[in-house]
Amino acid sequence: MAEFTLRLRRYDPEAGDAPYWEEHTIDLEPHRSVLEAILQAKARFDGSIGIRCSCRAAICGSCGVRINGRPDLACHTHLDRAKKHSADGVIEVEPMGNMPVIKDLIVDMEAVHWKKIRRVTPWLIPKLPVPKREYIVPREAMVDVTQSMACIQCGACVSDCLSMEVDPEFIGPAALAKAYRFVGDPRDDQHYERLKDLAEDRHGIYDCTHCFQCIDACPKDVAPMSQIMRLRRRAGNDFKITDRNNGERHEHAFVSLVKQYGLLNEAELLPRSYAGDSPLAKFKPAAAAELASSLPAIAKALLRRKVTPAAVLKPHKLAKQDLVAVKRIYKEVEGREERDEFNIYISGRDEDR
Repeated sequence: MAEFTLRLRRYDPEAGDAPYWEEHTIDLEPHRSVLEAILQAKARFDGSIGIRCSCRAAICGSCGVRINGRPDLACHTHLDRAKKHSADGVIEVEPMGNMPVIKDLIVDMEAVHWKKIRRVTPWLIPKLPVPKREYIVPREAMVDVTQSMACIQCGACVSDCLSMEVDPEFIGPAALAKAYRFVGDPRDDQHYERLKDLAEDRHGIYDCTHCFQCIDACPKDVAPMSQIMRLRRRAGNDFKITDRNNGERHEHAFVSLVKQYGLLNEAELLPRSYAGDSPLAKFKPAAAAELASSLPAIAKALLRRKVTPAAVLKPHKLAKQDLVAVKRIYKEVEGREERDEFNIYISGRDEDR
């Protein structure tokens, strides 16, 4: 047995008091979980501590919390590991972010998480006519969606999503990972409609800012951001969907600029996003109107010296040998007959490579 100090964030909205921290010392073996420590504190010291839990085996996803500032499953985190990653030796536990707190460590997942899951039509829409016998699906197709199927709906990725902090209407990593589960399933009959819907929504697949927080947060290696990027590739490359939010063109602008210069040319980013790669295309009336609407953003970039007149006239480039190496990467990737989609269930982990 060993002593561990828990610092729990307490908050009861109905009481009208501000949130506060409360510490409890518990005795447990180091390999026991943070959830067991919280339940011991609840049983021995304060029965009013609010915590949601069920299976205690990292299957149900109910006990998602923030431990030492990071989202995790309380039942999946050992006390010795949690103490090791604490700055002062105290295990700090608080509710997940981006969701309203019901009480203490319990958040209202219905208000955010489940609402967004329903937004993506989380069920299969079968092709008609429905086969009279089993629908035989290629093994590769099912392995492809197993990563998104591994989600246990714990909400950890939602808790740490920076895009949702800025834009609470963003559909979010959990729901979009769920969307790929059906977009990647050959039995579904609405691939184009699903992708068109998520691309056209201003809070959809192009609202993700690639912060990688959801990948770090997920306890089941679902890698939600990777699923969002796959939705983008399916929408833009496979179904040629050019969305009204300019997301597909903006993404293409990044790719084409790095291919040409070896690095990002900020001065050309907006013009290419609206007008394409052609130098004359930016003078077309439609592109000019869109560029005019971006004048406030351009003004801010100039004031903050993110873009300078000199950079517009003479953009930076990589050294010739480095640029050749970059173009070689593009040639190899674009020359493949099929995309190499990374999936840990197929390819293993990064360190295995």
